[in-house]
Amino acid sequence: MVAPTPDVPITANPAAVSWYARATAARSLLTARRRATFRCPCEEQASRTRRVCDGRGAERIRSTSSVRAKEWSGSKRLGRTLRNGSTLRQQYLEDADPLDAPPWMFCSLGVNVAVETGKDGKMLFSRRSARVAGPNASRWNSSANEGLAANHDLPASGEISLHQVARRALREELAVQASDRVDLELLGFGLDLRNNQWAVFFRAVLEDLGEEELRARWSRGVEDKWEHDRYTFTPADPESVLTFLRDTPLWAPCAPALFYLSLVRAAVRAAVRAADGDPDARLTVEEAERRVLARG
Repeated sequence: MVAPTPDVPITANPAAVSWYARATAARSLLTARRRATFRCPCEEQASRTRRVCDGRGAERIRSTSSVRAKEWSGSKRLGRTLRNGSTLRQQYLEDADPLDAPPWMFCSLGVNVAVETGKDGKMLFSRRSARVAGPNASRWNSSANEGLAANHDLPASGEISLHQVARRALREELAVQASDRVDLELLGFGLDLRNNQWAVFFRAVLEDLGEEELRARWSRGVEDKWEHDRYTFTPADPESVLTFLRDTPLWAPCAPALFYLSLVRAAVRAAVRAADGDPDARLTVEEAERRVLARG
């Protein structure tokens, strides 16, 4: 498998999980954010640190002090030195199972989409803008990504649809509308160990769109116009995609794993559609990887 950048470990589990378990996991995460009461480990540096997180905690804290809000965000300040000389990473993550970290350390669940154009068979890569807050600014990332948000993704029924979050990411960042035909498939889940953030991996094939049509739409504007500052299309075959991953510096932690899983899924589905479908078609991605790495 193509590994992320050396200083950014990543684990991914594409194994099949029941739909009920997936929905329950996502719902539990948002529920924990809304109900958890906690004391910030940085409270030794400020007296006003006790908060009840209801999904809008960041906004409430920011209204008190924008600087402190950034300091209190666990996933963004894991390396920040506290007065006792340790860091949040040392206290809760190093030499420990990341799943045992306290709930407030998991403040984000991101939906990441690898996009292929069905019309001309290309893979889309997006680079996050320097204007976007967070650890992945100015890094190459998934084609589109969105974090789950209660105001957008939590209906009155309480039933969260990760597919709908993925469609929202496609619409807001790439101008892919609800009327566009999209073959959207959930690939698996990942945990960015560097930033302690959970991720959901999707593959999307835009059946009737190509690079030309997408760029024409972007020229007329997109909803999240500051999200990305650069887009690159490559042929969607494994060797071209893996070469781009190898030769392009600065990646968001989850992106390489996402695109690799997307390549494997595409190879398997293509083999199944063929008359002599080969269930081991995924091995073609590994063969392409070896060729790419052999070229240095």
